[in-house]
Amino acid sequence: MCRLFGFRSVIPSQVHRSLLAADNALGVQSNAHPDGWGVAHYVDGAPHVTRAPSTAMNDAIFQRLSGIVASETLLAHVRKATVGPKTVLNCHPFQYGKWVFAHNGEVRRFESKRGDLLAEVAPRLRRYILGDTDSEVLFFILLTELSAHGQLSSRLGVDELSAAIRTTVKKVRAHCDTPEDPSLLTFIITDGVSMAATQGGKELFFSTHKSRCADRDTCPHLAPECESATATGHVNHLVFSSEVIRGDNVWTELGAGDIVAIDWRMRLTRAHVERRTLPVD
Repeated sequence: MCRLFGFRSVIPSQVHRSLLAADNALGVQSNAHPDGWGVAHYVDGAPHVTRAPSTAMNDAIFQRLSGIVASETLLAHVRKATVGPKTVLNCHPFQYGKWVFAHNGEVRRFESKRGDLLAEVAPRLRRYILGDTDSEVLFFILLTELSAHGQLSSRLGVDELSAAIRTTVKKVRAHCDTPEDPSLLTFIITDGVSMAATQGGKELFFSTHKSRCADRDTCPHLAPECESATATGHVNHLVFSSEVIRGDNVWTELGAGDIVAIDWRMRLTRAHVERRTLPVD
């Protein structure tokens, strides 16, 4: 399987430690997930995506990019191939317009159900599927569901994101799952402003605060929610990771079917694929 890392903050931040320096940083995890990597970060609202079908820790471009990127929004992925060969087109994150997406898991019976799944993609979007993976088809089904809530170029909130995720997961499971062998549909999606993730069978953790911020004496955005669970529903940062990254962040594990999302106002919501609302903490 693969590993995910997503980051959204009110200020541009460097993520060198999470990608390279921590004991279990994403780059370190690439030693067990050697079949490709990708990093998407946003500059002036536009995604910049770099991908390669190589092992991240052995790739000088990954090393350089991880050391210089400073962004309010970042999505990164290391791949252990299950569906599709080791090519750049099969590396995550996938991009369409301002949207980027990364998946950890596997759509069961994908080859035999590919036609049924492609039929769930809007015809105008279908031609942009360039690779061979189940993950990319999953992304374009999700984009199709998002487009039912408005133009993909417009600002969509967490309610629309959560509804599209629910419908996408249900459609994929209806086509591909058996009770004994469910698909693994853990993924993160962002347009650079909103970000949402769901735990669809593979582990995922999120963090909105630290035990103590190392920059608390100099950061102009320091707020109570930086060092404790939010009391208002708003946060200053949100981090997703397939692994708990050792350090000051306080981590919470998503349960199966959980959806955690943040909107352009940095308002945090937590829901479930089956539409029940959960407490944020």
